[in-house]
Amino acid sequence: MSARHLAVAAEAVLKAGAIQKGRYGQQFEVSHKGEIDLVTEVDRACEDAILETLRTRFPGHDIVTEERVIDQVGSRYVWFSDPLDGTTNFAHGYPFFCASVALTVDGVVTAGAVYDPLKDELFTAEKGGGSYLNGRPLRVSTASDLLQSMLVTGFPYDLREDLHGKLRLFNRFMGEAQAIRRDGAAALDLSYLAAGRVDGFWEEHLHPWDMMAGILIVTEAGGTVSRFDGSPLSLAAGNIVATNGALHRPMLEVVRQDAAERGAASAAGKAR
Repeated sequence: MSARHLAVAAEAVLKAGAIQKGRYGQQFEVSHKGEIDLVTEVDRACEDAILETLRTRFPGHDIVTEERVIDQVGSRYVWFSDPLDGTTNFAHGYPFFCASVALTVDGVVTAGAVYDPLKDELFTAEKGGGSYLNGRPLRVSTASDLLQSMLVTGFPYDLREDLHGKLRLFNRFMGEAQAIRRDGAAALDLSYLAAGRVDGFWEEHLHPWDMMAGILIVTEAGGTVSRFDGSPLSLAAGNIVATNGALHRPMLEVVRQDAAERGAASAAGKAR
């Protein structure tokens, strides 16, 4: 059955990607969910296409998606969908966005697909079956030294509420890595990690739909994922470190140092 699940995940992101490609560079309606958190009519069209695909194939499954709240029936099977990951990029004509769909069974991610329509790159993974890019097997990089590594990250939409605090970890990694990129679509960032194009990734306050497909693609390509404290990821929103494996301990140490610094600063502030 898992092969069928993966096929449907791929079908869903390909349909959404076709909508994205067809509307890219055109005029469309843009609204705001927050001060800098955008949603477009293309997000909603992509979400409709994904929902129609999943509901037609698996009407008894639950679905969690970014742009609307859907009543749950309590199924063991739960789909997570980000119909347009990288909405801000898409709205500005910046060519880095994708569609992402993943399935969890009893809380375990078992199938995932991420599609970049502009590059026509379909990243897929099935639990125990490996990760692939357009049918070719993927493997994470072999980098073992942070100083020789390229990392990728993102920032939460509430960045401006604590600009200094949110940039502290970024600045610490800037002092440890060869380079850092921030492209604005977590599902593609994780897929690039699985493909060996980057060596490590971290981000705070991700939602489940942001990362479910990506973490399976990374782990099936030989990578490692965890929370900032090294504990396993859950289906709840949270912080994530994902690496090629060799860099996991060094990256967690950088995160630990930052957490210790924040704690010391907080304690000092309370003592005043």
